[in-house]
Amino acid sequence: MYIPSFSSAIADSVFPFNWLQDAMHAFIIYLAAFFATTPSSEVGSPSSGSEKYLIGLGIGDVTGPVVETNMMGYASLAQTDTGLHMRQRSRAFIVADTSNPSERILFINSDICMSDTGIRRTILSSLASRYGDIYTPANTALVGTHAHSGVGGYLENLLPQVTSRGYVNDTAAAIVSGTLKAIADAHNSLAPGNLKLGNTTLQNANRNRSPSAYLANPEWERAMYEGDQDWTVSVLGFEDTNGRARGLMSFFPVHGTSLYENNTLVSGDNKGMAAWMYESYIEPSSMPGNNSFVAGFVQSNMGDTSPNTLGAFCESPGKPWDGQPCEVEHSTCGNLTEDCHGRGPGFRISDFESNRMIGQAQFEATRTVMEGNNMTRVSGSVKSVHVYLDMTNYSFTLPNGTLARTCPAALGYSFAGGTSDGPGAFDFTQGHNSSQPSNPFWEIVKIFITPPPSEEQIACQYPKPILLNSGYAHEPYDWAPGTVDVQMLRVGQFVILVMPGELTTMAGRRMREALRVKLIADGILDNRAYVVIAGPGNTYGHYVATREEYGVQRYEGASTIFGPATLEAYINRYSELVLHLADNDTGSPLSNAAPLEQTSKSISMQNPVIVDHPSIFKDFGDVLIDVESSTYYAGDTVAVRFVGANPRNNLRLEGTFFTVDQQVNGEWVVIRTDSHPSTTYKWNRTSTVLGTSTVDARWTIEDGTPAGTYRITYYGDAKSFLGDISAFTGVSSTFTVN
Repeated sequence: MYIPSFSSAIADSVFPFNWLQDAMHAFIIYLAAFFATTPSSEVGSPSSGSEKYLIGLGIGDVTGPVVETNMMGYASLAQTDTGLHMRQRSRAFIVADTSNPSERILFINSDICMSDTGIRRTILSSLASRYGDIYTPANTALVGTHAHSGVGGYLENLLPQVTSRGYVNDTAAAIVSGTLKAIADAHNSLAPGNLKLGNTTLQNANRNRSPSAYLANPEWERAMYEGDQDWTVSVLGFEDTNGRARGLMSFFPVHGTSLYENNTLVSGDNKGMAAWMYESYIEPSSMPGNNSFVAGFVQSNMGDTSPNTLGAFCESPGKPWDGQPCEVEHSTCGNLTEDCHGRGPGFRISDFESNRMIGQAQFEATRTVMEGNNMTRVSGSVKSVHVYLDMTNYSFTLPNGTLARTCPAALGYSFAGGTSDGPGAFDFTQGHNSSQPSNPFWEIVKIFITPPPSEEQIACQYPKPILLNSGYAHEPYDWAPGTVDVQMLRVGQFVILVMPGELTTMAGRRMREALRVKLIADGILDNRAYVVIAGPGNTYGHYVATREEYGVQRYEGASTIFGPATLEAYINRYSELVLHLADNDTGSPLSNAAPLEQTSKSISMQNPVIVDHPSIFKDFGDVLIDVESSTYYAGDTVAVRFVGANPRNNLRLEGTFFTVDQQVNGEWVVIRTDSHPSTTYKWNRTSTVLGTSTVDARWTIEDGTPAGTYRITYYGDAKSFLGDISAFTGVSSTFTVN
């Protein structure tokens, strides 16, 4: 979900409905017949093949500036980061064919909100200089976990930069640096190994946040599935030739919105939490980021899927609807969206409890698969295919013979209404598909933001009432993408559809099953074919709703920027490329031109760090508020305040801003860092004029913490008037844990 603050942006091809019914009826009957014989949840019987792969795994720190930078996802000007909960990581997975190592895939799962064309371009350029033509646009995928609690400002198109005050080079540089480190580790660790595949069902960890839109899909199609969200956890396990687990990729759809819009501490949200849980479960003595076992929790078709499993309620003190469920069709409270908020399972306990619970649910489900006896050996070729697709005017033929086309990007009124995960403002609501404006004021305002849509654009995007005609806005550089990455990766019977956007539940089901049908029908794979969706990957092309959901124009439909035929366009183009996953394929598919580079044109309005000074009569690192007690117990929180400096001076990638140290045999041993979920790091600017600031380091003592003597150590970096940056350290008094 990307929800811009519309207020901050201010400082004849209409398809008839009758053919659509016929086409959808035929399509669903076809799928129903397919389901009757080869259910998509079937992993297949164990293979007797002895093929082995070369596998490599790596991890890298991609945490950008944790203060004074807008966070990515909710696109709220007020959500400027103030510190750190857990570091963001990129996790790299390489699989190569032992008999032909040039046939390989590189899958990067990163704790960022979404991938970006510019970031991927920079990574590929660096890989080419390091490794030649081993890693290419065809075999390299960069996918974001869709965490809404990470650092923003790294996407190269203008619209996502509005709330981050332009491009933030430090964020982009951190993502590139940490990702390249993860790839290097994976490349250097390549060794023979095996892959295995399994799945399980996980309920009560996601919920459809647009159920009224889902109900617009045909009844006979909905009847083929249990529930209005996917519950399958698909796991690809990596192991060495001795059967020792080296890592995993776990695919499950749930939005990275467990941490709310009022959170200002950088974190990997629920998938980052699940990854940390699994990695620390396997290697409990390793510090986060220093582990050799790598767990990637990959995002799937979560466009309409929320972690706020208790539902959406009105938070309207003093109003008669306070505490009541939000109105269903428009997610409003008193006809406005601002007070409608989704509630996670632990929302009454703490700011981070829902995040922990949803992360733990994914961890436990994945562990059940990995430690069970029902995983299937993966065997077969390693293949990849990639093309650029110009989605501004892609014409193709639907299964019923009707011509269809996509449109230049545009966002509807319901886009500004937001969702119950992050509500919008003013009088924008979801479910607005009328050609008549709900407020004539916005009809005037929008003219000054993006060019007015032509009659052709209005007809192409119908029934979306266009709020932002972003596909026609190119000044000072492109507001929205036009060309996207289409990519598929294959390892044996396992196929990943890397999608340039957020597919809704039903859009993902149609995409996944259509491609599985095609793979089998064309003889590329047999009935063991297992297809998953990963995204948003490579390019951020916003949402992908079904045509029926698009007609309802809730947030997901209004954010399907390339028009009502978007999903069908992807199904068509991906299906055309299936033949390039065949064992003997050596051809190169025809591709549109790569999108024009935008990063060099980007504007940044973020103020630099000018200077740091300690408060009067103090030095950097001095303790201002020491530990409150000499003795603590499990469940207690130890808090220390130091004289600080701006952490933007040194991101301390692969490092930490503070540690919790235990005295062992007279030596201080680090037992916690700023990347453990039991710690928080918060920076506060006390005077902009004087350049003074403080740092609060907190540790909530976990059950099972050994009794002993402890301390907290703060690591900072101060900037002088001359621009020199000097490191310093602060240390708390010792305390005892009993």
